[in-house]
Amino acid sequence: MKITYLGHACFRIEDDGCSLILDPYEDGSVPGLSDLNETADLVLCSHGHGDHAGRSAVTLTGRTGLPFTVSRIESWHDAERGAKRGPNAIHIIETKSGRKIVHMGDIGCYLDDSDAAKLEGADVLLVPVGGFFTIDGKEAAELVRRVSPKVAVPMHYRSESFGYPVISTVDVFAEAIGGCVISPDSFLDDDSIAANTGKAVILPPENRI
Repeated sequence: MKITYLGHACFRIEDDGCSLILDPYEDGSVPGLSDLNETADLVLCSHGHGDHAGRSAVTLTGRTGLPFTVSRIESWHDAERGAKRGPNAIHIIETKSGRKIVHMGDIGCYLDDSDAAKLEGADVLLVPVGGFFTIDGKEAAELVRRVSPKVAVPMHYRSESFGYPVISTVDVFAEAIGGCVISPDSFLDDDSIAANTGKAVILPPENRI
C-alpha cells in the first residue's frame, strides 16, 4: 500500500496493483503546483470546487473489481452548515491490504461525536490545516487527538513556493500538535507508517513546480 501526496488536497492511493485519486485539482488552479496528468482506476472528490474536483486531469482505466471499499460522511465546508461554501464529503477508504485511510476534504465544521467515532482506527488521517477555507491548524490538531490515527498528514496549506496566499503555513498545526516529522519522500507506505506511528508527518508535494 502506498499513499502519495500530489499537492494541495490531492493524493494517490495504490494497493494490489490498483489506484485511486482523491481531490484532484484543475489545471492551473493551485499556485506553485504543476498540472496533474494522472491515470487511475477511481476518482473521489470531496466537493465541487475546482481545486478539488478536477476530474478531467485524471484518465480513468475503466477497471472494475477494485481493492478499495469507500464510504462517506457528509459534512460542511464551513462552520455555518454550508451557508458560505456548501457541503463537504469525508472519504473513508479501506484497502484490500487492511489499511484504513481517511481524507477529510475541505472540512470546515466541528464533527459530532458519532461521526468522529467512524474515523477511529484510521491508519492515516489526511487533514487540512491552512484555515480560511477549512479548519485551521489548531482545530486540525484537536481533530487528530480525537481520532487518534496511526499517522496524521497535513494538507491544504501554503509554503513559500506553493498554495493560496490567504491560507496559513503548516507551522500552526506543527506547533499545536507538538511537532511534525518532515519526510524526505512524497509518500507513505507500510514501512513508513510503522516507523511513524503516533506522529504527524509532513510530505513534500510530488507536483511542486
